[in-house]
Amino acid sequence: MMPALATDWATISSLATAGGTLVLAVATFAAVRSSQRSARIAEVALQEQRRPVFAPSRFDDPPQKIMFVEGKWVRAGGGRGAAEHEDGNVYLALSLRNVGAGIGVCQAWAATAGLQTMSSAPTHRPLDEFHTQVRDLYIPAGDIGMWQGAVRDQNHGDFARLVEAIEAGEPITIELLYSDQVGDQRTITRFGLSPYLDPDSGERHWLVNASRHWYLDRRGPRSESDTMAASQAIAQQLEASAASEPRSPSAAA
Repeated sequence: MMPALATDWATISSLATAGGTLVLAVATFAAVRSSQRSARIAEVALQEQRRPVFAPSRFDDPPQKIMFVEGKWVRAGGGRGAAEHEDGNVYLALSLRNVGAGIGVCQAWAATAGLQTMSSAPTHRPLDEFHTQVRDLYIPAGDIGMWQGAVRDQNHGDFARLVEAIEAGEPITIELLYSDQVGDQRTITRFGLSPYLDPDSGERHWLVNASRHWYLDRRGPRSESDTMAASQAIAQQLEASAASEPRSPSAAA
């Protein structure tokens, strides 16, 4: 007669404890992952509530005035800016609207003579070429505000070209670096100042347009590769169109 097998309760207890520990560990891991996911969603939602996005003000927005440190005043109507060369200084200003959800704080800027496009300048200027904003300029969410900048150093590399552009009535590109009210979510927006001569008054106006936004601290809504591909496709279409246009007799001669 075979002896009865003895039950190893110690082993069974250890296995049961190990199984319970494993189940608890899996549940804890899932709970931690879910908590982290919820925290990230809450953080993104909070950032969106604080995110500023600058755009040109509307043409029916009221005109604004702003003073420079020398006592120089400039005025810009809705959708317009200012570009003046006076007393050896270059004065620039933009009438802007914050279409984002948070207060925008101007941090730094760079100005370039000429119209910068994705073909000629696919990315913004290096940050070390930006002028730090001396004056605190805040633009509330859903409201208008004004940006100002001046170039007073006549030996600065941009000074002479900016003066030539202002005197000749040529476009000027301004890249503005700004952030939310706590200094996060840095964004660079490329604005253009395009001259327009009023046929009735003969007065020159500087119209403001925006062409690109770069998010420095996170990915933007569109990838750089897609944007560059679209820009290159447009450039190729323009070149093909220009090449297919018939030349005038004078040009042919």
